[in-house]
Amino acid sequence: MITKIVSTEVETGANPGAATSISDATLVRLFNSHSGDVVVAISSVVGAASSSYFTMATKQVEFLQKSPTDVIWTDTAIKANKVAFTN
Repeated sequence: MITKIVSTEVETGANPGAATSISDATLVRLFNSHSGDVVVAISSVVGAASSSYFTMATKQVEFLQKSPTDVIWTDTAIKANKVAFTN
């Protein structure tokens, strides 16, 4: 797998009100550089109470596929990029 960087790395919002679509991304590369696990949330609306969650282990990279209008936030800000896969 080859990862194509589409936009500059940013930090995720650290609460529901700071959720972001990461430049309307459909594929997001997340990197948890913290010394502990981080909870990642995805929702269709900024500040929504109906978010879906998963836990991301420390020092890990995850790729999150989503709709361009879906927003993500984390309980501690982590690095995020809009990306694409190429062959």
